[in-house]
Amino acid sequence: MGTSSPPSPPQAPSRSAHSTRRLDWLDNLRIALTVLVVIHHAAQPYGPADWWYVEGQPREQALGTLSAVGGSFRMSLFFFVAALFIPRSYDRRGARRFLTGRLIRLGLPVAVGALTIVPGLMYAYYVHYRGYPPVSFPRYFTDVYLGLGDRPADWTGPSWPDLQFAHLWFIQNLLAYSVLYVLCRQAARLVRRRPQEVQEVQEVQEVQLVLPVPGHRALLGLTAGIAVATFTVRVFHPLDEWVPFLDFLQIEPARLPQYAAFFTLGVLAHRHDWLDRFDARTGWVWLTGGLVGVAVLFAVGADAPFFGPGGLNAPGALWAAYDSALCVSLGVGLLTLFRETVRRSGRLTKELAADSYAVYIVHLPLVVTLQYYLAGHGLTAAALWATVSATALPAAFLLAAALRRIPGFRRVL
Repeated sequence: MGTSSPPSPPQAPSRSAHSTRRLDWLDNLRIALTVLVVIHHAAQPYGPADWWYVEGQPREQALGTLSAVGGSFRMSLFFFVAALFIPRSYDRRGARRFLTGRLIRLGLPVAVGALTIVPGLMYAYYVHYRGYPPVSFPRYFTDVYLGLGDRPADWTGPSWPDLQFAHLWFIQNLLAYSVLYVLCRQAARLVRRRPQEVQEVQEVQEVQLVLPVPGHRALLGLTAGIAVATFTVRVFHPLDEWVPFLDFLQIEPARLPQYAAFFTLGVLAHRHDWLDRFDARTGWVWLTGGLVGVAVLFAVGADAPFFGPGGLNAPGALWAAYDSALCVSLGVGLLTLFRETVRRSGRLTKELAADSYAVYIVHLPLVVTLQYYLAGHGLTAAALWATVSATALPAAFLLAAALRRIPGFRRVL
């Protein structure tokens, strides 16, 4: 999730004229998305009905709706922003060096986190909520987390073994998308191999090809396409169902069409300079529509009976369409909002942007520890969420800043 400037199209303004401004507002957007991730996880035990590391907490419907709104666009927009910088990095470094860098930057945190952060979280859940006889952490790690012991007959899940990637799924999926990108580039290179003169003509034509900036019609088509694909997948895999693809890649199929689409759009936006060329008036219209959709959702509640997580039914179809519309409208709208109005940058924002990747990695144990600590204190769900958010956010950024100053850590974080 590093930063660099997408190239400008033929006869477009020099990319140096836009690079500083572009990096500033994209950095500000990354900070905002990171903050949304932290406050989303802070709300998990107090609103949504899905599984979490802390159970038996007071619930608030509005927090469940807040999580549904964030879930509709937040990670899709993260994939878009991450994809913006992949083509430039690949062009500059080549396939081998690009993949090596991705393995260090993405693969290493996933591997280390899956062996340090996640087992600690799962052990706490095992001890507090599963009701099995006490077991030491080393024994739990080998027998239950890695699955080297026998599976209990009355195993309560959510899966066996406990080995998982938790919030690191995004980094893991981004690594998989990066590998797919390299394979596509290599395949395209093989297809384009031809006699030298024909190849030179083809390369000139490709350089001059610039896709038009998406307008209302293209965005409506995008929304419809994502909605249809999302509904089709959710017939078989409803929301909050996670699948270990190839026994390694942790994916949520219900959101795969949104994530894949936004990653692809990020690559295209880089190649065709859509970030600078996109009409702000179009973005404002879609942002307004997205905010109206959010207001309506808070009015009726994300748990309304006419919405469903999946299946071949009307509630599943309606939520797939509504969820996809929020994904596109809020994604396009927030890109416009930050490009047009949140462009200032200083030492603090640059530091926060540089730390945002590390915050994503380290915030979860801080959040869950606070949720365990505050359990049973008699606070309302809203008060618990606000307290965890207000405490975990600065703590995560401070911890991230400290870790990035340790020799060797900055290359990864």
